[in-house]
Amino acid sequence: MRNKQFWIWTVLLIATSCASKQPNHKDTKKNAQKQEKMNNTDTAILAGGCFWCLDAVYRQMEGIISIECGYANGKIKNPTYKEVCSGLTGHAEVTQLVFDTTKTSYAEILTVFWKIHDPTTLNRQGNDIGTQYRSGIYFRNETQKEIAMKSREAAEEAQLWNNPIVTEIMPLDCYYPAEEYHQDYYTNNPDQPYCVAVVGEKAAKFRKLFADKLKK
Repeated sequence: MRNKQFWIWTVLLIATSCASKQPNHKDTKKNAQKQEKMNNTDTAILAGGCFWCLDAVYRQMEGIISIECGYANGKIKNPTYKEVCSGLTGHAEVTQLVFDTTKTSYAEILTVFWKIHDPTTLNRQGNDIGTQYRSGIYFRNETQKEIAMKSREAAEEAQLWNNPIVTEIMPLDCYYPAEEYHQDYYTNNPDQPYCVAVVGEKAAKFRKLFADKLKK
């Protein structure tokens, strides 16, 4: 009887020990945010039409450390480009920007965002039509949410565009990197017709409007 009780208590002790070692997702997120602050970095997730465009624009901006094209806030895990383009997954084409907070800020990044794409067209940028091309800001914490809301109000008050802004400001629900060939697409394919006609023009617009924000 005593042997039986001994083994029962041993099993319970091991189970409790293992459970205590399971990662707490909330703690993991908090630790990641603390690490960002220690490293003077932060991350922004933005959608403004084809992700090749925002990728090309922000690669020119001072303070941007790295950029990755991806898919955010959709219904399925690890979607492919083909699935996202079907419009059935609900994902938006986004760029994930990691930036140096000593050289630029979330607010400055959004200042560029409002002027570099048309935030007044619902699920569309030029001839690119579909929910994957919607305008969106996907905040990672309450501070980003507050900055994004104030930034949109400022853009509306400044009447940067003739029509009302329809950009959605939502919490980041999920994010998945896009396929490798989408990364830094403009640099790798400068003569591709879409890059010449669309991406190149937006990159040039950034250089004209934000010469003071260009990388040294």
